[in-house]
Amino acid sequence: MSPSATLSLDQFLSGGFDLRRQLADHLALDLEELERRLPLATDALAAVAFAPDQTEAFYETAVGTGHLLELAAWHLSSADYIADTLRLQQQFARGQVLDFGGGIGTHALAAAALPQVEAVWFVDLNPENRRFVQARAERFGLSHKLRCFRDLDAPELPAQFDTIVCLDVLEHLNDPSAQLEQFVARMSPAAIALLNWYFFKGFSGQYPFHFDDPQLVERFFRTLQSRFLEVFHPFLITTRAYRLLVG
Repeated sequence: MSPSATLSLDQFLSGGFDLRRQLADHLALDLEELERRLPLATDALAAVAFAPDQTEAFYETAVGTGHLLELAAWHLSSADYIADTLRLQQQFARGQVLDFGGGIGTHALAAAALPQVEAVWFVDLNPENRRFVQARAERFGLSHKLRCFRDLDAPELPAQFDTIVCLDVLEHLNDPSAQLEQFVARMSPAAIALLNWYFFKGFSGQYPFHFDDPQLVERFFRTLQSRFLEVFHPFLITTRAYRLLVG
């Protein structure tokens, strides 16, 4: 693909923006071995010891490259759903974009390819994720618009963002309400936040690293409803669009 080429929805639906080849290269695997590992990735990640009071260390060090495999398996198997989140992002993304907990970089890359987006700031605790996303950005000729950081405290980040994307992340935080407040502090007056969550460990316990404490969930919704106003969009997906609630 030529440098700075547009990343279309068709390109995502046909293979996750060349995800298999890029991940195989990054992990030094042949495609056959990658295909063998992908169906096992969710169970393998669920088997990693998780301590709720050590969430940061879990995602920064314990999951390693296993998180890349698990996310890749999900993105490839749920392409139709994720394509709608990319359509939603196309509708709202502009200016300075924060992709918080951006995983394998699907949304960060797609946003960076949009002409109305000036820069994408990819934030993720996992250094393996950051290395992979930076390599993908270079491969697509987008490294001039996409930069990767560990957290929001990095001094290079802008003071405010025009778009915040935080998908499938909030349920992994032990204080998602506090994260919402951080977003509020970093949103420009007309900014849009694209958010979703899944505070559930799964019907068979397949998501042991999701928080589901009822009090935590209630605090989250109280914060959400007091700080944000939902903006309608036509896509039948769990992701919602929000602007700051003023007055």
